[in-house]
Formats: sequence, C-alpha cells, structure tokens
Amino acid sequence: MAPFTRHLSSWPKGVPLHLDIPARSIAQNLALSAEATPEAPAIRYYGRDVTYGALAEEVEALAGWLQDRGVQKGDRVLLYMQNAPQFIAGYYAVLRADAVVVPVNPMNRAAELAYLCKDTGARIALVGQELLPHLGDTPLTHILSAAYAEHTDPAFPFQLPEPLGAPPQPSDDPRVTQWSAAIAAAHTPGPITAAPDDLALIPYSSGTTGQPKGCMHSHRTVMSTCVGNTVWNPTRGNGTTLASLPLYHVTGMQNSMNAPILKGEPIILMTRWDRALAAWLIEHYRVARWRSITTMAIDLVNDPDLDSYDLSSLEVIGGGGASMPEAVAARLKDITGLDYIEGYGMTETMAPSHINPLDAPRRQCLGIPIFDVDSRVIDPETGRELGPDEPGEIIMHGPQNFLGYWNRPEETEAAHIEIDGKRFVRSGDIGRYDESGFFYIVDRVKRMVSVSGLKVWPTEVEGLMHAHPQITECCIIGLPDPRTGERVRAYIVPKGEVTAEEITTWCRANMAAYKVPKEIVFVEALPRSPSGKVQWRELTEAAQAEP
Repeated sequence: MAPFTRHLSSWPKGVPLHLDIPARSIAQNLALSAEATPEAPAIRYYGRDVTYGALAEEVEALAGWLQDRGVQKGDRVLLYMQNAPQFIAGYYAVLRADAVVVPVNPMNRAAELAYLCKDTGARIALVGQELLPHLGDTPLTHILSAAYAEHTDPAFPFQLPEPLGAPPQPSDDPRVTQWSAAIAAAHTPGPITAAPDDLALIPYSSGTTGQPKGCMHSHRTVMSTCVGNTVWNPTRGNGTTLASLPLYHVTGMQNSMNAPILKGEPIILMTRWDRALAAWLIEHYRVARWRSITTMAIDLVNDPDLDSYDLSSLEVIGGGGASMPEAVAARLKDITGLDYIEGYGMTETMAPSHINPLDAPRRQCLGIPIFDVDSRVIDPETGRELGPDEPGEIIMHGPQNFLGYWNRPEETEAAHIEIDGKRFVRSGDIGRYDESGFFYIVDRVKRMVSVSGLKVWPTEVEGLMHAHPQITECCIIGLPDPRTGERVRAYIVPKGEVTAEEITTWCRANMAAYKVPKEIVFVEALPRSPSGKVQWRELTEAAQAEP
C-alpha cells in the first residue's frame, strides 16, 4: 500500500512537511549555541545561572577528563543522576568525547545498575553523590561525583530537599573523583570525530520478556526529533522551557534539554517536581514552553493557590505518558487559554512519532504522524494492514527510529516488520486511526503497567524479585489507582516465613521505587494454563472485581 498520507489534510499551517536534519554530532549543537550567544543563560537552576559559554567550557574540561581516563570513541558511559546542571554538562561531555551516553533512571538500585554495567560494558559513570552508595558492587573503574548544591543559590526561596542539597562530600572509594576536581584538571579533548550515523545514546526500554533492552540511537536519530520538536512547537518570545520531566527519559531529554540547546534558549531546570515551585518559575522566568506528564498537570491544576500566579507567558503546553482527562484539559484551558497538546512516542523512536497539531488539537488523542513518519495499523498476528477505525498494532517508519537493541539481534528483528520495502518499528500498542489521520490508543499488546507515566514491565520486576531467597514464585499485575493511574501488585508464593514488609524493604534496595509493589498478596499457588503459563490476566480480572 502507499505511504500513510491521510493526516496531511490536518497538517499544521506554516509547518514544513519535511525536515533537513543537520549532519553532525549532537555535541556540536551546544558548541554552536555557545559560539553564537556565549553570555546568554543556558540553565537557570535554583537561583543560579549557567551561561552557554560557561556550559561549553565545562563540557570541554569534562570531555578531556573522560578521554584522559581512557574513554575512546564508542565507549559507553553511565549517566546516573537527577535533573541538574551536571546532568546536562555530563551528557554533552560524553558526546563531546565521541562516546555513548547510557542514561540511567536515578531511581534504579543495585541489581539494576549491576545489570546495566554488565550489559553495556561501561567502566565509567557520572553520578549524583547521593546515589554513590548504590554503586558498591559494580565493575566501574572511575566514578565522577556531582553535588547539585554547587550550582544553587542558598538565598533562593526554594531549596533542594536533603540529601539532594548537600554540599560536596568526601568519599573513601578510590574510584571517585569530585566534579570540581575534574573541571579544575582542565584536560583538553581531541577533535570530534563522531559521524551522524555513529552511536550517541543507549537509553534502556524495559522488556516484555525479562531484562531491559538498550535502544541504540545515532546522532542522526537523536537530531531528528530534537529538530522536529523546535519546528512543531515554535514560540514567539524567548523560547524559555520549564524542564520538569526527567532528563534521563527520552521525552524530557529531547523536549526539555536537547531542543532548547539547539536553539540557544534558556532551560529552567527542576530537580524534583513541586507544583508551587513550577508555578513560581513560570511566572518569574516568563516560561513559554512546558512539557509534562499527565500527573504533573493534574497536580498543578489542583493547587489551591494556583490563581495567585501569573501563567500568561505560556505559549505551548503538552505531554504524554497517559491520556489527559477531559476535566483537567478543560481546567488548563480556562487557566492558560491553551490546549494541552498530547503526543505519542517510544524510547525506540527517540520520543515523539505522533503529535497533535497546535492549531487543531484533539483531546485524548495521540495526534498525527510528524515529519517524514509513515505510521500504519496492522493485524498484530498476521501483519495485514488495516483501514480507518480498525483496531490493530500501531507501527512507525521514520528518521528517528532506533538502530536496534544493543547486542540483541533476535529481539531487534522481532521488534520490526517490513512493509513495502520499509522497516517499521512495532509499538506493541493497539490503536486505530480515523479518516483524518488522527491516531488513538485502544489497548496494549504488551503486558505493561503505567505508574505516573513510567512504564513498569511485570516480567522485569518478577525477574528481580525471584532473586529474593524466600520467594518461590511471583506474578506482577497492574491495578487502577486514582493518584498514579496504575499501581503494582505482587502475588507471591513464599518460601518459609517472610512478611510483606520484609519483601518491600528488599525491593526498595534492588529496584526503582515506582517498580516496587504497593500491594503484596501471599498465595499458595499461581493460576496456570494447561501449558503451564501463569494466568496473569485471571489474577488481574479477579483483583479488578474486588469490592
């Protein structure tokens, strides 16, 4: 069949159909912005500014330090910290050194970190100092420790909570170097040699069958949605962006870090979500662009003091992760005069593949395929292409599609399907499109739980929990939750005497907090099919029927 073009009748006015993507390293985006406006603010963080010139100088010194520690082109480097100026500097320093960024969720803990080190072969990590205790048993040889407080103003009316706001602390670990010491060493890196199709980034996407998988992205695939975000969501004023989404995740990374840096615009950076701080920052810095997840928007509109803030500078608001409730979207429209622009994407597509047009958005809708994206709907079993309003699996072909899963050729092939000579990524989401080319989610092929917009893959959590010596078997399901959208429940067949509290404590030490089961139910056996498969759907249906 011909490429999908139904959406072109709904294409936003003044936006080109095709983008020419700069053929260069992502690191050069920062260098060009710093050269053009060295005194302009790049990051505004808890009362202190970092200019583009200062950020570029820090990146050069850090890249030199990395290369002095033996980092070579293509080496993987873990970036494990909260949103902070050091995250941004570290990200660009790794790329400036021609290496590959492996962004790590700061909620990850010992078992998850050990797996990432083993899977990527990383031997160096850039780490927030509050996270150092979780790196004890990893095979890392060098750890660069960042104290976020070094970039804050003690007189700022909002302060980082402890331990995030602690000053630099000495470490007994011989692998650890203080961030300021690495910069003071003033090593000069070699020239950039990374080409557009060289690896730049390996974000991890939790798998449906066991451990997470690294999504390989090149400088070209990252550049695609980075440029696309700035063209689809233009602003009239200074382009100031409120960065409240986590930067380790591709949505925050592209919308709230890489896109502003490409344009040389200010990033108003939050380490932890705080609705009062967010409203204050929007008013104080005249924020124009804010990308969020649904739970943040819900929290903001429920602030009883919201009417006391001036949010009139906002020009573009939106996000994804979960459908925006109609009542919240209407409240946001009343407050800001703006529609909440919903979009859709995956780690495999480097954030958005679909976004609602700004001039004609629809609520609770994924939007339309963006620049040069051919998206279709197929029968997930047969691969047959489906027509309008026929539910099936959403697939995407576009310049932002990942190169494959790191060291997993079989799973890479399973994640793709070829149609009309094109290689499409299979989303695992059941959706449909209408006659106008707008896409909607219907259900999921994959077994997944969404907690505050963060994906929890039950098989991964089960795999981690099976390492507990007093768990014989377990099954993870998701249940509706009024605050987080969904919550995690674990059904456990215990081995000997063990309490729910003991298991919860163990889980908190070994996995990200949002993955930790909120409910634990002990059972004598798990329901199974005749072939021996655990019947997780049966457990889910029974739980949903509970009074």
